[in-house]
Amino acid sequence: MTDKSTRANALSYADAGVDIDAGNRLVTLIKPLVKATRRPGADAEIGGFGGLFDLKAAGFKDPLLVAANDGVGTKLKIAIDTKIHDTVGIDLVAMCVNDLIVQGAEPLFFLDYFATGKLDPEEAATVVAGIAEGCRIAGAALIGGETAEMPGMYKAGDYDLAGFAVGAVEREQLLPSPDIASGDVVLGLASSGVHSNGYSLVRRIVELSGAAFDAPAPFDASQSLARALMQPTRIYVKPLLAAFRAGPGIKALAHITGGGFIDNIPRVLPEGLAASIDLDAVVVPPVFGWLARAGGVADHEMLRTFNCGVGMIVVVAPEAADAVAAVLASEGEQVMRLGSLVPGEGVIFNGSLAL
Repeated sequence: MTDKSTRANALSYADAGVDIDAGNRLVTLIKPLVKATRRPGADAEIGGFGGLFDLKAAGFKDPLLVAANDGVGTKLKIAIDTKIHDTVGIDLVAMCVNDLIVQGAEPLFFLDYFATGKLDPEEAATVVAGIAEGCRIAGAALIGGETAEMPGMYKAGDYDLAGFAVGAVEREQLLPSPDIASGDVVLGLASSGVHSNGYSLVRRIVELSGAAFDAPAPFDASQSLARALMQPTRIYVKPLLAAFRAGPGIKALAHITGGGFIDNIPRVLPEGLAASIDLDAVVVPPVFGWLARAGGVADHEMLRTFNCGVGMIVVVAPEAADAVAAVLASEGEQVMRLGSLVPGEGVIFNGSLAL
């Protein structure tokens, strides 16, 4: 047998651009972050070949599992260009767990996928710290993930993220409810900003406007444009779980992501019902007014691309609307009474956005 050191070229995996030691260092850096996300049902250390979760230990009796996966989109490009890596992990978790809660499911655990051309363990650990923070906010355990170093697939400094979340809901509590009816009230929960959709358009508007990412935001001089645009997606899980526990009334939820009001609200409505929305009731953050003006974006396009200030829609029985709104407000949510369900299809807009 010929020893490797005597072979022609004597190449190693590191010579090909993959540093196993860097990957091991990343695991060491993130272990305490992962440990901080433990919850009933998830107690194992990372490092195994698969993550474990015990539904019985989590207290479920007749659960349905609900799964979701998502990414952060081209918001990552701003993170990479501005070296702001501490918030995109929160975005990643939010985009997944907010999709679970709309079906009434409590997020149980989360796994991430981080891919890059050349692994920088400290930078990756900053991203994972954001993921762990998102899991903490959502009450989900970070039970595993995958780091892929793929030279030649990504440019220097680039990386990509994907997230996978699983939740559970007791069978009789699955949303949307079958008794959604005309007259049900539509509430809106305020967003924290642009969240994680429409960033290809955002980046194009920034380019056309000539605004610099490191300069004060044109709509908020207290922070840079980059920090304003990197405000992480709001996670609505715990306030909505509190509203579920407080009593019946919530019949449907809609996470306002890509497609905005126009495409997302009808996804949870039965045939023959439309959402009548009073746009005058929407509290629009200044960032959206700037995007609309700087990009010359029409109101209809804004409503189909961005959340425009409403990150979550709550459909609730009329007699429970005030109580549900009060619970959500007590949990820190800004609640807007936007309208009601009426006979029809899709979304019917009244009034206009304050852009």
